[in-house]
Parts: sequence; structure tokens; C-alpha cells
Amino acid sequence: MRIFDVVVIGAGPAGEHVAARTAAAGLNTVVVEAVLRPRDRTSGGRHDLPRAQRPERAGITLVRGHGRLSGPRIVEVTGTDGAVLRLSALHAVAVCTGTRAALPPLPGLAALRPWTSREAAGATKVPPRLAIVGGGVAAVEMATAWQALGSQVTLVVPESGLLPRVERFAADLVTDALRASGVELRFDTTLSAATRAADVRLALSDGAVLHADELLLAAGRAPRTDDLGLETVGLRPGAWLPSDDTYTVPGVTGDWLYAVGDVNQRALLTHQGRYQARIAGTVIADRARNHPLDRRPWSRHTGTADHVAVPQVLLTDPEIAFVGLTAADAVRLGRDVDIVDLDLGLVAGAHQHSPGQRGRARILLDPARGTLLGATFAGRGVAGLLQSATFAIAGEIPLDRLRHAVPALPTLSEVWLRLLETHRDTTAPPPGGR
Repeated sequence: MRIFDVVVIGAGPAGEHVAARTAAAGLNTVVVEAVLRPRDRTSGGRHDLPRAQRPERAGITLVRGHGRLSGPRIVEVTGTDGAVLRLSALHAVAVCTGTRAALPPLPGLAALRPWTSREAAGATKVPPRLAIVGGGVAAVEMATAWQALGSQVTLVVPESGLLPRVERFAADLVTDALRASGVELRFDTTLSAATRAADVRLALSDGAVLHADELLLAAGRAPRTDDLGLETVGLRPGAWLPSDDTYTVPGVTGDWLYAVGDVNQRALLTHQGRYQARIAGTVIADRARNHPLDRRPWSRHTGTADHVAVPQVLLTDPEIAFVGLTAADAVRLGRDVDIVDLDLGLVAGAHQHSPGQRGRARILLDPARGTLLGATFAGRGVAGLLQSATFAIAGEIPLDRLRHAVPALPTLSEVWLRLLETHRDTTAPPPGGR
């Protein structure tokens, strides 16, 4: 048994940042670097995750092996040689194990040797024919990339549609571009059976049969919690590990268990996991010092941005960048919003950035408070607009003040001026009042 202040399970970006924050606060921290078990793999390749280096350089103890809870504040680590090391956490155990590809329950799936996003990103040969199952961000980004590399891509899109979580106009622009590039889109169907001989034969629920050289499964993510010993602390193994806004796992006595990053299902993005880790590390450090927590929104102990200001860029054609609410989100939440749309072709700076620019911008505004609630941009180079939108939402900057943020011309940032002018023109009362 070795005793530490903090035990972090998982050495990815979220775990690394939790450990860095707690170690900087003077807490004795150990990171358990994961070793994948055979059932976590769907095809050949290296058995272990790449070795983490930053924790060692930061003076954090690094233990390599498979870590699992064996009771409150106890983590057992089984090394590659079978030896078991027990770690005791005085203050916190942070689970930062992330996710894996969610695979369909198809018979003989392992024999198909399908790609997930991991294998697709590391492939060294371009398959002549590539079938991709999924309609989310990973599926669409991979379809865009592999078609450009020379594959004939067929995208099998489920009933939820293509990019269901982005604004419809942005998804439609990407759909049109995929078709124009030669990607075959099969909507409203699912993969019902598959076999591999000389190639991969795919049977779809609509009766169609597809042939491909490789199959990429990109139909969502599942949490890596099935062998973490969650049952030893009264939690269900294999399920998402929810956390509150301090990233503490509810239902566990003593406020010592934390879930940070993709494993908590709040926002499955690397940069958001790092944000969560910074807050969780601060919470752990202050609780260890018996300092009270400030649970108000936007405090140093509260992950408010997970709910209202999650930025994301899609590497598609056209590029999509968005943060905050979409129009569909506003309807679902019953929020009253003003929606302002703008054709990027009307912005001179957009053509300076990319001649012949085609695209669209949308902002959602709170008419009662006069603040920005969401923004979506679709077009070439629009990722550069995202941080300004994130600042405006997280800072709750009033529109009257935003109108004084003058964009330099000619740049793509001119879109902000045009959007805010459009909103003022459409909401201003007529001469003499209403």
C-alpha cells in the first residue's frame, strides 16, 4: 500500500491537467496510466496506449498498469507483469478514463476488423472503397478527409440524420459539399449484418448491400468504466459516470470521487476536458485545505461553461464553428431568442480571406437581457471567429457594449458588425415609437 493525497486514473489530457493542478497546490499526486485490455481493441496494433511523459517531467508519480477501485479511496493497479500495487488516496480519486468507440452488437464483429476513429487516423494506406457508419462529427470529418485522399466513401447515416447537433443550415451546407465531392450518402438506414471475405459486405436495414475494402464505425462513444471497480463504491459499472458542477460524483459518501473529461458525458471534447480538469483540480486542492467552495455560476469551483459556452470546430467542408445554443436547443429549452442570420458572401472581409466565399453565420440573442446565447459560423476560415463568440457568451457582454467592439477591415471579423447591425435594424422601433 502506497499513500498519496490524490490518485488520478487515466493519463490523457484531462487526467494530466487534474494532476498538474493538484501537484502545483502541493498535494502528493499519482497518475495511473491506462493499459488497454484485449476486449478494448477491434483490430490489430499496439496493445498499450502511448506512454505519458508530461506527468513525469512535472514531478508527479506515474504508475503504469490497469487501475480499478477496490473500495472507498483505494485503487488497485495491476501491472503488465501481473503484480498488484494498492494506492490509498487521502483526499481524492479522479476518474479520467475517457471513452471508446461504441460498437454495434453485430455477430462476428471482431472478425471484420473494422476501423474506429483511432485506426482511421493512424492508417497508412488509402482504401479504394470506404464505408462509414454514423452521422455525427467523427463520421462526417472522416468522410471529408478520406474522400479527399482518394477513397470512394459511402456514408451510412442513421435516422438521427447528419450532424444532428449543429444548426440545420450548417449541416445542409456540409451535406451538399459531401455529395459534390463524390461521397455517397445513404440516409435513414442502419447496418444490420456484415461479413468479410475478399472485401467487406454490408447488409443495410433498407435491403441494400454494400461492398467496401474497409469499414469505419463512427456511431458514437461509450464510457471506459466497465472494469473500474465502480461496484465496490455502490456505482454501476459500464455506465457513464456523472458529476456535478464541481466534478464530484454524486451518491458517494465523503466527496472524494471525481469524474473529469469525456467519462462524465458533459461535453466530449478534449479542450472541454482540460477546462473541467482545471476546475476539478482547484476543487480538490481547496477541499484538502478545508477551504469553502464557491458554487455560484462562473466561480473558480463551478464548471458553468459546460452548460452554456462549449466551443467546437468541425473539420468539414465548409468548416463549421459553433458555441452556445442552437435554434433547436432554444426550442427544446423553451427559451425566447432573437435569431439573426447573415450570408457570409455579404462580408467584404470574407472575400479577402477566401475569394468566392460561400457560407452563413447565425447568432442567437436573449431579447430580455440583451446578451449573446449562441453563434454558428459555416464557411472557410470561420474557426477564427469562435473565440470572440465564446468570450461574448461566457462574459455575458451586453449587445450595447459589443457594438463598440470595432472589427478591423478587411477581415472576416467584419461579420460581427454586420450581424449586430442587422439585429438593430430588425428590432429598432419605427420613427415616433411603436
